[in-house]
Amino acid sequence: MKFILKLHPEISIKSDSVRRRFTKILESNVRNIFKPYDFKVAVWNKWDKLVMEAKAETPEQEAQVVDQLKRIPGIEQCLQVRQSEYQDLDDIYQQVKAVWHNKLAGKSFAVRVKRRGKHEFSSVDVARYVGGGLNQHCDTGGVNLTKPDIIVELEIDKEHLLIIDDRFKCLGGMPLPTQEDVVSLISGGFDSGVASYQMIRRGARTHYCFFNLGGRQHEIGVKQVACYLWKQYSASHRVKFIGVDFEPVVAQILERVDNGLMGVVLKRMMLRAASIVADNLDISTLVTGEALGQVSSQTLSNLAVIDRATEKLVLRPLICWDKSDIINQARQIGTEDFAKSMPEYCGVISKKPTVRAILSEVEEQEAKLDADLIVNVVRASHVLDIRRMSQEAEQEVPQIEASDALPSGAVVLDIRSPEEEEDSPLTVDGHEVKTLPFFRIASQFGDLDQSQEYYLYCARGVMSRMQALLLHEQGYQNVKVYRPLSK
Repeated sequence: MKFILKLHPEISIKSDSVRRRFTKILESNVRNIFKPYDFKVAVWNKWDKLVMEAKAETPEQEAQVVDQLKRIPGIEQCLQVRQSEYQDLDDIYQQVKAVWHNKLAGKSFAVRVKRRGKHEFSSVDVARYVGGGLNQHCDTGGVNLTKPDIIVELEIDKEHLLIIDDRFKCLGGMPLPTQEDVVSLISGGFDSGVASYQMIRRGARTHYCFFNLGGRQHEIGVKQVACYLWKQYSASHRVKFIGVDFEPVVAQILERVDNGLMGVVLKRMMLRAASIVADNLDISTLVTGEALGQVSSQTLSNLAVIDRATEKLVLRPLICWDKSDIINQARQIGTEDFAKSMPEYCGVISKKPTVRAILSEVEEQEAKLDADLIVNVVRASHVLDIRRMSQEAEQEVPQIEASDALPSGAVVLDIRSPEEEEDSPLTVDGHEVKTLPFFRIASQFGDLDQSQEYYLYCARGVMSRMQALLLHEQGYQNVKVYRPLSK
């Protein structure tokens, strides 16, 4: 499989030196992302585009290549091409006809040709010869140069002929990490996941800072979201996941702060803690998923007071988005199901929250909190490289048994996403296999026959371990992890 990777238009209009740097970074990213795959990938930098060849041998691998290319920041679109050598104009026509003959049935068409190098013919000559031949010898709807049903695209690069089989839209944006790093305050809900995605797409390596308000279950759920975003859109680079236990902060706010100001104070405490985390990572920018007017703490007055808690730049990519637009974006990028299954951890709920906080009054309330409270909770936090998340999962759940052998009567519970399960259905000789996506386990596992013993399965074993831990903590002891040796 051969592809031409077109750069995002904003890259193409930059100065030569910046464009060269961005393209080189994108080339490196493509190589890094495809390293773990079972097939080899070669990439060539052609200044205004990248050319990639993947030695995919099965339809499943071919689908993997296309899916991955759609999710790499910096690539605007991909052309899937067939490359060959040619002898003359008639040879070009015959090769094009072999590919397009059946696709043109009853369709109007036009031939578009790009040419590089010295030839005895022009691009127009090729278009006329190939178009005339196809129109004469194929059952087409005729040539239409203005609004054709199908465009037959060719590129002639010196002695090579490129026939474009397919063209598909990609992520666009800027390559990682052409912008500076950021720390995203992630909660696992709709907003923070979409905000993090927007920063990744713009070329900012995005690290995750999580304030735990709901214990073990909350932490594991948010780790799944962060892991998903990294794996889908920024796997070319290492990022950090920082978990901060914020229950001590919430406890003091509930005990000491006036009810109407608790929400604003909580957000200011989060920014202070995130600023210390960012300082430790030498990062100058924080990212939140806040949208103007969505809740009481997100009025202009309150946001202005909240921002005064830090000297860091605070970016809010969703500040003018409607909630429906945020949910639609979450659905498109694949975080909707995570967010829907994530319980709401508000931390504090004010009966009559202020919408016009006054800085002096907020600071007066904050003075009631322990002076070293934020420093202490950040000092107790843990920093994790997401690439090592699977190792941490194994350390976190030693009590969860993982096995490649199944006892008689055990049921295998395939918890992969519907797309993964459909692409590669799981069968286990002598055992029943049920499908229950990981994002529905919390709400639907209790409906299963609890007299059965269940072995959870996922591709890498990370998600199955995390979900098994959650089920154990909810009192379900009939759960183990299935890790077949062949997987």
